[in-house]
Amino acid sequence: MIVEVVGAVIRDTAGRVLTVRKRGTTRFMLPGGKREPAEDDLAALARELREELGVGLVSAELLGRFEASAANEPGATVRSSAYCVEAVGELAIAAEIEEYLWLDPSAPPDVPIAPLLAGEILPALTGAPTARPSGLD
Repeated sequence: MIVEVVGAVIRDTAGRVLTVRKRGTTRFMLPGGKREPAEDDLAALARELREELGVGLVSAELLGRFEASAANEPGATVRSSAYCVEAVGELAIAAEIEEYLWLDPSAPPDVPIAPLLAGEILPALTGAPTARPSGLD
């Protein structure tokens, strides 16, 4: 099963990336989520950021499309369109978000991180090679 999502890469002035942990889960991931019917990526990002964190979307630029094992859906693969995002407003945890954490992409803390973020997106942000299964090009 493929789970299609959009993700927001929000960085602070120190270059750290905002991550979130959903209620009832253990792994940190990018804010974002699944698109609603007839919703494009940017509309979904704006909605998810407003619902989850209480912030508004100012701009978004596609970082890339990434795929990895889903963190919270056993046996599924998550396919994410990740955007570097500028957002405005005060962060306020809402909806299904339990907590947020700013992490340094070149030296992530010792906390559980979603496979997509750890193996694909953080390396893309630091210029490091991404973790890919052998035999794939």
